[in-house]
Amino acid sequence: MKNIKWRLGLIIGTLILAFIFFLPNTPLFKYMPQWWKDNLPNRGIALGLDLQGGIHLVFEVEGDRAVEITTERTAQRIRDVLEKRKLTVEVKREGKDIIISPNSPEVRQAVLDTYPTLESTTVGDSLIFRLSAEEAKRIKDNATDQALETIRNRVDQFGVAEPVIHRQGENEIVVQLPGYKDPKRAIQLIGKTAQLEFRLVDDEAPVAAELPASIRPGEEEELIQKFKDRIPEDDVILFQRIFNKETGEVTKRPFLLKKEILLTGDLLSEARIAIDQRFNEPYVSLSFNSAGAKLFEEITGKYVQKRLAIILDGNVYSAPVIRERIAGGNAQISGAFSMEEAKDLAIVLRAGALPAPVKLLQNVTVGPSLGRDSIEAGKKAGIIAVLLVVVFMFIYYRMSGLIADLAMVLNVILLLGAMAFLNATLTLPGIAGIILAIGMAVDSNVLMFERMREELRAGKTPRAAVDSGYDKAFITIVDSHVTTLITAAVLFQFGTGPIKGFAVTLSLGVAINLFTALIGTKTVFDIINSRREVKKLSI
Repeated sequence: MKNIKWRLGLIIGTLILAFIFFLPNTPLFKYMPQWWKDNLPNRGIALGLDLQGGIHLVFEVEGDRAVEITTERTAQRIRDVLEKRKLTVEVKREGKDIIISPNSPEVRQAVLDTYPTLESTTVGDSLIFRLSAEEAKRIKDNATDQALETIRNRVDQFGVAEPVIHRQGENEIVVQLPGYKDPKRAIQLIGKTAQLEFRLVDDEAPVAAELPASIRPGEEEELIQKFKDRIPEDDVILFQRIFNKETGEVTKRPFLLKKEILLTGDLLSEARIAIDQRFNEPYVSLSFNSAGAKLFEEITGKYVQKRLAIILDGNVYSAPVIRERIAGGNAQISGAFSMEEAKDLAIVLRAGALPAPVKLLQNVTVGPSLGRDSIEAGKKAGIIAVLLVVVFMFIYYRMSGLIADLAMVLNVILLLGAMAFLNATLTLPGIAGIILAIGMAVDSNVLMFERMREELRAGKTPRAAVDSGYDKAFITIVDSHVTTLITAAVLFQFGTGPIKGFAVTLSLGVAINLFTALIGTKTVFDIINSRREVKKLSI
């Protein structure tokens, strides 16, 4: 009897805990005191994209561009190495090639000493270096993995609850934002490359004085073509967007900049919003790490009285004059931002730059009405499944079937409580998993009941038949559940968001089913047999 009380207490305790954990998903939660809400260790079951609506985005990482960016940085480092060795050559990048001329054995050896994995060829008087095919593939793979982590960091700071972010194929990233209703802002935030660069403004070139003060949007290409033949080979024209708050007019201001990138955003340690006290406008304050601070101090000391342009994703934000050497590694990006624009810019800079641009392949917004329809359909399917199982078990196994039905209800309650405790995301496939668990909840009892029938036919008493039925069916039940758990683990490891939702509910249902079948129903039978001498078992 003492053993029965212990098992009964365990069942009641788990039921109470399941109800507490599931409480946030019930109407009763709003009537609970604030201290209860604040101290509850979870927020219940979250609904997936297919149930509460939201945004489904698919991005493609442009791996070839990542290879070009790496090639550009390699070319810059080669240029620095050759300058330190006092080798006078011209280094330029064309596509994925680094072209060095004139050719000499000293130049080749200096490059290969620094980058021994580069492949080299000779064309005329020029040396051409290129990343190997294996290295290019590694860069593309790393670009996709890094983009995945960067996007995840941005979404986490964005404040979206229960996002689903995973890699798809070789270079695609799937982002699901349940409950989010602003796809335009999400795409801008997630897809911004955030390549932060610092370059010198070339005010000494003759063509710089001839550039207009401003042009209208859409005239950028025409201006570049106009001055194409007069732009120095190591210069490039980029534009600053200027918004007139009084008139609402948008213009573009051209800058002649050096192609050489003096400093990049990968050396940032912090990006935060601050308010300009003079104009009461937000700006983004930047702090560099120790290596970046040292480099920034060297740059500002070397180019005093020159303009240093701050560029993000090819757009000039500001180009202040360097008045003196700047120590401490602090800078700022200003540009007549709104508070939301400054916040988003700080987020993408803080989360890190994407290693390559991403292209939006798919943008699907799921309405909440479709989610409500799915929930109602799932509820209806669940209720029908429960009723059919209850009726079948009662007709086929009589009173013992009702005990199995009780275990099934217990299984569903504990399953919902466990999902709430884990703060799991419920998806439409997850509802299918719950319905499958309903069927599996009585499956174990069917095995035991058939064993008990065999024992009764052999002439055993009801108490002995129950004990023998559970003992003989135990190994079979455990074996079948373990194989199902292995399948669920594989689905969770290799499946995407909805499939993982199915795997979670399936694995929880299987584990809880072992508890309700081997402990729950056995306890009920033991209570019945302990109170009076049962001469006939209703099975």
